[in-house]
Amino acid sequence: MSRDWCCQIANGIRVAVLIMPNAKKSEISGLFDDSLKIRLQAQPIEGKANDALIRYIAGLLDIPKSAIAIAHGATGKRKILEISARGLTVDAVKQALLPPTDN
Repeated sequence: MSRDWCCQIANGIRVAVLIMPNAKKSEISGLFDDSLKIRLQAQPIEGKANDALIRYIAGLLDIPKSAIAIAHGATGKRKILEISARGLTVDAVKQALLPPTDN
């Protein structure tokens, strides 16, 4: 993996995601290349998948939806999210979105 899927930036945390819409339920599927793969129970039309993604991530991190912005890739499957929530760390985001496995 050339770069990390989650990193600190000047005004928050940047998360690279790969979205798979039209899933039976919303869930995190693990890592794919340098992105967090997320299955979303939403259609990729009229921004529904983007809205579902922001709601899902905000719920997992227990932060307001307004703290999450799609910085890049709003119309594609690969997206860059920028999260700006006070006190949120890269480690906390990684733990909440991708719990450790028993390796």
